[in-house]
Amino acid sequence: MDGRVLVTGASRGIGRAIALKLAPAGHSLVLNYRSNHDEADRTAQLIRDVDGEVTLLPFDVGDREACTKALEADLLANGAYYGVVCNAGVHADGAFPAMSEEAWDQVLDTNLGSFYNVLRPLIMPMVRARRGGRIVTITSAAGMMGNRGQVNYSASKAGLIGATRSLSLELAKRRITVNSVAPGLIETEMTLGFAKDEIKRLIPMQRLGRAEEVASAVGFLFSDEASYITGQVLAVNGGLV
Repeated sequence: MDGRVLVTGASRGIGRAIALKLAPAGHSLVLNYRSNHDEADRTAQLIRDVDGEVTLLPFDVGDREACTKALEADLLANGAYYGVVCNAGVHADGAFPAMSEEAWDQVLDTNLGSFYNVLRPLIMPMVRARRGGRIVTITSAAGMMGNRGQVNYSASKAGLIGATRSLSLELAKRRITVNSVAPGLIETEMTLGFAKDEIKRLIPMQRLGRAEEVASAVGFLFSDEASYITGQVLAVNGGLV
């Protein structure tokens, strides 16, 4: 089913791959980004290259006032969304005893606070449109199993899973499915500094994942084949347990 779909954090990496996966399905993509206009514009051009419809919508998902202002203006001009992918996220790793207040607040505000900031203005217009819909949050294996040096990140992603499951119960009778995709270690800019050979030994498939593999999971959850799936966490992690 076509319709407008917002993808947050869509300028590169997993967000870009998700946008490129959804475009051929006939969705009109709205790409959110915070500051990297050049990369967001490149994502938009890649979508146009496959005859997709796309617009850019810059705002900081961790800034509630900015979210409300941008999304309410967009809704007034263009109407309700059919789907949302909450992908934007950050990390600020470090041992918990030495973790600064800024590192804690930034990660929680962006990764978990954005669930409220982005979705709350969009939910009732989706409900009133009576078309059903799809919401997918991008969480993490760290939110399911924890990770040393990522107490803030793991907390934000675990909270995102809880919020996703709870919202799915509220929206199920509206035919709006709400699910999470939980990537493991994926080849993106966030993993550039990791000791990849050591990490691979921990992964049963002995390799890092690709952004396109995460995007395929999101694409499935947006498809008609996933119309009876809601409140679930789909792990894309090469077998991590």
